[in-house]
Amino acid sequence: MLDLRRLRLLRELDARGTMHGAARALGYTPSAISQQLAVLEREAGAKLFERTGRNVQLTEAGKALVRHTAVLLDGLEAAEAEVAAIAAGRPAGVVRVSAFQSAFLRIVAPAVAALAESHPDIRVEVTETEVETAVPALHLRRLDVVVGDEYSGQPRPVHADLARETLVREQVRLVLPETHPQAANDRVRMTQLADEHWAACQPGTGHHAMQVRACRDLGAFEPDLRYASDDFLILVEMVRTAGACALLPDLVLGYGVPGVAIRPLSEGELGREVFLLTRTSKTPAIEAVTAALHAAAQSSPPA
Repeated sequence: MLDLRRLRLLRELDARGTMHGAARALGYTPSAISQQLAVLEREAGAKLFERTGRNVQLTEAGKALVRHTAVLLDGLEAAEAEVAAIAAGRPAGVVRVSAFQSAFLRIVAPAVAALAESHPDIRVEVTETEVETAVPALHLRRLDVVVGDEYSGQPRPVHADLARETLVREQVRLVLPETHPQAANDRVRMTQLADEHWAACQPGTGHHAMQVRACRDLGAFEPDLRYASDDFLILVEMVRTAGACALLPDLVLGYGVPGVAIRPLSEGELGREVFLLTRTSKTPAIEAVTAALHAAAQSSPPA
């Protein structure tokens, strides 16, 4: 009989690629992981992985077990959710949500407050994480719902085993110091901002890529990216106090931002979609959380 706990270790090894990576993720020592996987190989009666230097690659038998593990975990999750709901008389259990900062503030926090009233038996645990980091955790069942974003012209990868739903479609706007000469215009040409310094998210994020692409494509210049933070409120503050320019979405600007001017670009519109990702198999508790996120997104104030 195969042990589900050891199957989880094999799945983690497949995701991380090394014994040390799997051990760090699970809080074990590499030797403990190795010992448990040796037992799993004996249980399975087949070689499940091969070492290539420091990396580990699954055999065909190992890959087959990982595929079946996903099905087994779906069933186990459904069983746990059903038992919790029977015991409580309504949807119950823990739902782990990840969101980036502005969605955390404007969508997730109101949804959690609403769920506390409508579904008191659902425990919602929320972490602030960028989608690039959150999606692997969703695959590995460390998260249940991911709120992510996608800027126009920069499609995110498509995952066949995940369900994606749109929460908000919004505009990205130019944010200037209110004393900037271009702030007097109803629309601003990006080509007029080639000599400015800019505030953007960290390299490797969708926002950073959007900022660079917009300056290159619309303004024909390489931006002087002087201030970097994944906290949009910090970016707004660098516009207000340090004289930077930024491109920020409506979700950040919808509550009013004193000390800055918000303008559309003459060259065209920039857009962003805020979406949520879940595994295709959802428990009643996860369904309730996603419904609350949709309701909160519709109530989020426009810019």
